[in-house]
Amino acid sequence: MNQLSTRQDQLPLEQISALLNAECALPFEVLGPHQEQGALVVRSFQPGARSVEVIDAQTGEVLGEMTELVPGFFSLRCATLGAYRLRIHWPDATQEVADPYAFGPQLGELDLHLFSEGKHRELGKVFGAQLWRCRAAAASDKAEEVAGVRFVVWAPNARRVSVVGSFNSWDGRRHPMRRHSPSGVWELFIPGLQAGEVYKYEILGQHGLLPLKADPYALRTEMPPATASVVSEPLELEWHDDAWLAWRTNIQADGTPLSIYELHAASWRRPDDDSQGILSWRELADQLIPYIKELGFSHIELMPIMEHPFGGSWGYQPLSQFAPTARLGSPADFAAFVDACHQAGIGVILDWVPAHFPNDEHGLALFDGTALYEYAHPFEGYHQDWNTCIYNLGRHEVHGFMLSSALHWLQTYHIDGLRVDAVASMLYRDYSRKEGEWIPNRHGGRENLEAIDFLRHLNSVVREKVPGALMIAEESTAWPGVSLPAEEGGLGFTFKWNMGWMHDSLNYVSEDPLNRRYHHNQITFGLDYAFSEHFILPISHDEVVHGKRALLDKMPGDRWQQFANLRQYLSLMWTHPGKKLLFMGCEFGQWREWDHDQSLDWYLLQYADHRAIRDLVCELNRLYREEPALHERDSYADGFEWLIGDDNDNSVFAWLRHGSEKSAPLLVVHNCTPLPREGYRIGVPRAGSWDVLLNSDAENFCGSGAGSSGALRSEPTAAHGKDQSLELTLPPLGTLLLRPAHGL
Repeated sequence: MNQLSTRQDQLPLEQISALLNAECALPFEVLGPHQEQGALVVRSFQPGARSVEVIDAQTGEVLGEMTELVPGFFSLRCATLGAYRLRIHWPDATQEVADPYAFGPQLGELDLHLFSEGKHRELGKVFGAQLWRCRAAAASDKAEEVAGVRFVVWAPNARRVSVVGSFNSWDGRRHPMRRHSPSGVWELFIPGLQAGEVYKYEILGQHGLLPLKADPYALRTEMPPATASVVSEPLELEWHDDAWLAWRTNIQADGTPLSIYELHAASWRRPDDDSQGILSWRELADQLIPYIKELGFSHIELMPIMEHPFGGSWGYQPLSQFAPTARLGSPADFAAFVDACHQAGIGVILDWVPAHFPNDEHGLALFDGTALYEYAHPFEGYHQDWNTCIYNLGRHEVHGFMLSSALHWLQTYHIDGLRVDAVASMLYRDYSRKEGEWIPNRHGGRENLEAIDFLRHLNSVVREKVPGALMIAEESTAWPGVSLPAEEGGLGFTFKWNMGWMHDSLNYVSEDPLNRRYHHNQITFGLDYAFSEHFILPISHDEVVHGKRALLDKMPGDRWQQFANLRQYLSLMWTHPGKKLLFMGCEFGQWREWDHDQSLDWYLLQYADHRAIRDLVCELNRLYREEPALHERDSYADGFEWLIGDDNDNSVFAWLRHGSEKSAPLLVVHNCTPLPREGYRIGVPRAGSWDVLLNSDAENFCGSGAGSSGALRSEPTAAHGKDQSLELTLPPLGTLLLRPAHGL
């Protein structure tokens, strides 16, 4: 190489000035190698460096010392140049690096096109920080690929975007990114960086420098309260759940027993009674999985584990839609947890939040100085209830961002389903708004058309890409067709939370039994619409916080009656049409409201009546799993038959549950008063002997032992439209479950 460093660099002063002032929008036009007037010019900006040399990438031979034109800005003119590195002499160290500005564009046109159209399905593998290997633009095909990290972010209205971190002293002048127009995507390959590097983006908006932003596509984050993103190593877990995934479509089909244990991972149990400690994912797997197996739940549902800045939001205000929280371990640790659940035959459902996001300055709000991910107008883009921003799902890039996030959890982490939070707030433009505080859609209506389109598209894509995955809507209104396929005009969810049943049934059991006769319809009404959707009956975290009291504490009466009421309520829930969801702690009768900063009160299990609640839940799950009539026709009217729905005075309900033609019907009877009722006749569809499968007031559940038990023979006495009937003793505040002897 012939050094020509004596000639003056012809770079215009305004370009040098823009670089020095961190306003350079086109850094690749200034930095790196350039052919100019028959020679090659290499430029590098290394503020604070004493000197910089260009060296041969393979031999380390010094090819030339760069000239410092202005402080920190170095230039070298040469005749030819192959693969090279920079040797930077700092005041206290010497560093050798490949030149980031010697590498060509790293994103393909297809990726950019799909992103702009909102049709990219794997943004978690393309955007953000990806470990990467490539050759410099001028290097020969025989040259070795250079390892580093490729950063990709969307900021279309930014004047300049830089990657910053400890590797460049958080100096936004050092690594400005390449802009791809018209997509507004910025990218930069930084050689030599490895997994574990902490980084953010420094963004120069139209009106000045913005607070440092975390990466929306980050796969890993710092431990809160720190807010930076972390370069993640590839997820190279050796999965052992092939059998589970192959069988999952059958396990999660409509006519199967779906029984879900909802939990907040950080507060389910604390390590060694440490009130401040949190179990890691691996510790949680060791302790939680045997417990779930013992209880008999088919699935767990984790409250959102996407990284969130404020622990008190329980994950419902996430900022990293691709990164599991660092609070419990690494992404690999979380994947290993899911794998362990699957090997144990337990499905994993995640809460996922596409309805809103917090406005923390390091997050998505005003990401490039404009309303990018959110609506600009506060009537559309601001949630008054939660002090959060609302995603502009009508924007292709945001639509694709959220859809890709959903697929990321389902495909990368083998998640079995997503419970979509706050769907009602997405469907209505006037949700929780006063007159004059919302903007109608293009037809003048209150429906959020772009959110509806997103939900339908999301559910269609998930059904195509991840067959058998569950999509569950928390939707609290009477919106029609939530669980109807999108092609039939519905939203396309697999299931909908039955919020109406939850509210009505909790109000009913909270009443003094003497007054329940006046609230009879709070049980019967829910069965009028129980088959209008595919429902899950949810007793979730929302019902045991914020002054609502724990489930056991809602029950009226003295201690004995409270436990009896809880046993009956759980029995009502498990014998009622609809899949089941129960929040942690309810399974053993926690007295205290759930507190995310404390462990559940496990000490209560030393008391027999609390253990009895847990034993009842185990038995209910067993019956639900083993008796086809309790799950085969769960979402269809022919799976349910009223026998007694009008005995208000005695607060008694009785119904039949039916499965397929080959399965036996089940008789369910609830006595919702503390008075046992002897000689209570109920019609049954079959003659012969009927076995009592469950008495929630049995002594082994710490009940009084009253009520029918064992085998009972029907009599040819007509009742409730049946030719045969049984004469029963109904236990106080109790439930009976009976089946024809021998099953048929």
